[in-house]
Amino acid sequence: MKIVIVGGTGHISSRIVRLLLEQGHEVVCYTRGGLGSPPKETRHIQGDRRDRESFERTMRQEAFDAAIDMICYTPEDAASSIRAFQGVGHFVQCSTTCTYGVDYDWLPVSEDHPLRPITAYGRGKVAADRLYLESYYREQFPVTILKPSTTYGPQMGLLRQIAAEFSWIDRIRKGKPVVVCGDGLAIHQFLHVDDAALAFAGVLGKRHCIGQTYNLVNRGYCTWRDHHRAAMRVLGQDVELIGVPLRDLVVSDAKRFAICEDIFAYNCYYSADRIFRDVPEFQPRISLEQGMALTIDALDREGRIPDSSAMDWEERLIRVQSDVRKNLDCGGKQDD
Repeated sequence: MKIVIVGGTGHISSRIVRLLLEQGHEVVCYTRGGLGSPPKETRHIQGDRRDRESFERTMRQEAFDAAIDMICYTPEDAASSIRAFQGVGHFVQCSTTCTYGVDYDWLPVSEDHPLRPITAYGRGKVAADRLYLESYYREQFPVTILKPSTTYGPQMGLLRQIAAEFSWIDRIRKGKPVVVCGDGLAIHQFLHVDDAALAFAGVLGKRHCIGQTYNLVNRGYCTWRDHHRAAMRVLGQDVELIGVPLRDLVVSDAKRFAICEDIFAYNCYYSADRIFRDVPEFQPRISLEQGMALTIDALDREGRIPDSSAMDWEERLIRVQSDVRKNLDCGGKQDD
């Protein structure tokens, strides 16, 4: 098939491109060129999708069998893609499980769950997805919507529960305690980008997937405490996990801990039954520890793991939490 990726050099999309090339497809990448160049085996069209007229004209000049839109964030983006890809055989929208929010009626969250996004990102995706589905029902626009949860890999790196940063890896190596939110028992799902690519490639050309929405997650879940301990096993060092309440994290630095407040402090568990049923090519094969090892190796090669000794915010949190514990212990003894 002749397939265009809107994006193509990003966290997930670069892996999709690589897999599609391995499968023998003709791949075209439409990018702004900000994250480097796609593989030489692809054809690269440089442009900015926000220049709607140019983007739509360029896409309509081609005859694509399929299109995958990795950078559609708003209903305006969606409306533009619908105009640009009229006549395409199959269109895949990369959405997100953030569309569900964190106020769940049931777990695991299935695709028919009410949508209650709490972030601008989630609200934009809800509006875009809705427009695509309306176009499918009105005009048979051949859309499939995939909703990844937390994916990780060489480009995105390896996230921790409380923040989007990598100094925690260095802390483990140095035997330093690592902060988690609360007791660290919030549940989550993690999918390596190579496994996520299997779903994007596998769904293409399947008529029964058109008009459908799929959660893109692995089966099962683990706690954030288990996630951090898996990293310890990979790094060969066991350290203490220090629980800090979400409220205290946010009060200390709301911006730093935004990802925890928005998502990672909550139980996030999504059903994968539908995608496993409809896309048999989606068979995740990279275990969490294997994926962590691959990702940490890439971060090391690129020098992206910061020196934890050069920052003091985590030590300050741990000292405060230690003082709280001492005061509680002293209070309990006085009561006796």
